[in-house]
Amino acid sequence: MSENKGNYNASNITALEGLEAVRKRPGMYIGSTDTKGLHHLVWEVIDNSIDEHLAGHCSQIDITINEDNSITVKDNGRGIPTGMHEKLQKSALEVVMTVLHAGGKFDKDTYKVSGGLHGVGVSCVNALSSYLKAEVHRDGKVFVQEYSIGIPKESVKQIGTTDITGTFISFKPDADIFESLEYKYDTLANRIREMSFLNSGLTLTLTDKRDIIDGEPKSETFFSEGGLEEFVKFLDSGRTPLIERPIVVKGKEENVEVEVALQYNTSYSENIYSFVNNINTREGGTHVSGFRRAVNREFTKYGEEGGHFSKLKFKIAGEDFREGLTAIVSVKVPEPQFKGQTKGELGNSEVTGIVSRAVGDALKVFLEENPKLSKRIIDKVILAATARHAARKAREMVQRKNVLTGTGLPGKLSDCSSKDPVESEIFLVEGDSAGGTAKQGRDRFFQAILPLRGKILNVEKAMEHRIYENEEIKNMFTALGVSIEEKDGERHLNMEKLRYHKVVIMCDADVDGSHICTLILTFLFRYMKPLVESGYVYIATPPLYMVKKGKQFRYCWDEDERQEAIDLYSGGKEDANIKTQRYKGLGEMNAEQLWETTMNPEERILRQVTIDDAVSADIIFSKLMGDEVPPRRQFIEENARYANIDV
Repeated sequence: MSENKGNYNASNITALEGLEAVRKRPGMYIGSTDTKGLHHLVWEVIDNSIDEHLAGHCSQIDITINEDNSITVKDNGRGIPTGMHEKLQKSALEVVMTVLHAGGKFDKDTYKVSGGLHGVGVSCVNALSSYLKAEVHRDGKVFVQEYSIGIPKESVKQIGTTDITGTFISFKPDADIFESLEYKYDTLANRIREMSFLNSGLTLTLTDKRDIIDGEPKSETFFSEGGLEEFVKFLDSGRTPLIERPIVVKGKEENVEVEVALQYNTSYSENIYSFVNNINTREGGTHVSGFRRAVNREFTKYGEEGGHFSKLKFKIAGEDFREGLTAIVSVKVPEPQFKGQTKGELGNSEVTGIVSRAVGDALKVFLEENPKLSKRIIDKVILAATARHAARKAREMVQRKNVLTGTGLPGKLSDCSSKDPVESEIFLVEGDSAGGTAKQGRDRFFQAILPLRGKILNVEKAMEHRIYENEEIKNMFTALGVSIEEKDGERHLNMEKLRYHKVVIMCDADVDGSHICTLILTFLFRYMKPLVESGYVYIATPPLYMVKKGKQFRYCWDEDERQEAIDLYSGGKEDANIKTQRYKGLGEMNAEQLWETTMNPEERILRQVTIDDAVSADIIFSKLMGDEVPPRRQFIEENARYANIDV
């Protein structure tokens, strides 16, 4: 037993290795040097403050995006120790900031649980920043040290006195490392909101000094008293709940804390999000396995003992119990074992049973005490099972028809001659007219065209078997070569025969085009998510304008570019010979123009569709395409100032 248990000072700081390789191979440490890696730096700094909260010493964290895209994170925790580190003979603050894997997380008496242990810590942020300043308020004194690309400019020095405690970190990412230095407010806000739900009682603020509204910088405060129960309600804000309030589970066994909130709604999608020590485990793991085991076991037992499944001619599957289920599974594990550097999946085998027992006990109580609500859920399960059975038949009919008709490719598809998926791309084009133009303008070797007539089915409001009755959706399945298959009672997308590694949505640049694009994205997100996760989905961006003077012309993608073109041709003077054409649809361009602006790989602009935050993506799709009108109206009102709609 350590003599300094309960304290936090220089002797708690353990140095494991140096910082040499971080700048040479940043991708190994933060995943990438794109915008995702850029935001990862912020998560590493906030994680340290969150760990202070988990240890019971921090109640507020303030995050600021400064005018120059630098970041400042302030907390009111204990402050990083500044005393002399015995082994390294330098300030513990300098050790934490300059030595990879150095910190109090490795001392079990300092932090019982920590999310930062599997990460790379603030020293990596320091190494990848052109400038970083660490200011510590501790023991009534203020200590400061500044760094450039991880190298201290001078020793830690005391600059004053203070009556507060905490750590203030300001850093500017290095332009030589990152592709972009621009922080996205929404990306930060979504993650910070998530953290507030996962840490009830913690206040987090986000301020953006780049965005001034009525003389004040844009700012939000995130605070949750209800924790995961509020989180589930927030996730389901665009859906109709099936039960009055979420079922909440709290338990502790073998120093593993379990907290779960779950709610059933009338939708047809399953949404389970999992966290370990505040880390979003996107691939799930043993805690999710334990949760699913408990849900399957308890609802199966309840349904069979009550005779609710007796009339069914087929067996209930695990996924039937999870249709319309939104759940947050959060565990605090003293020594988490993650699979992979991205912390995507928890591997601790003992957690499965711990979560299963905690959730199972809570569900037993709920089912016994709420017979009417329980019957409502069971009816939903039976409906899901019936729909799944019908969907399987519908899928089999579509696939059988494809086999009988030979190639199985839809007649409207104009395929490319290349059979190599890596170099092949397919354009999903709005309308037969634009599809015809695209067929004429394309490069037939590697570009395929599939025209889509009208608006496809809104899959957010439809049972699965209904989607196979929609001709346009059937055509997308068969053209892409993918299929939904069942294995071990679970559905998955089989991409072994995927025919294109670029799936490009090409719609008109108007309101209807945006709606069709959203319908297609909803379908892909709900039924072909691995396509999106693999980076195969793109959105084409046809130009909005063509500015012309005589034989000179320039395509413009936004209002600023249009004005630049006018200024270029006019020399800043009024010129009646300058004409502006506004493209309201793809059909207004001829084949050559469509190729030049939207399809030519040398000139076009494609926006790759990514899922940086599955939670946020799910919320947006459910709001925009779900049953509930008020959340959709609120979303439109909040984002209307970014829209430029032609009247």
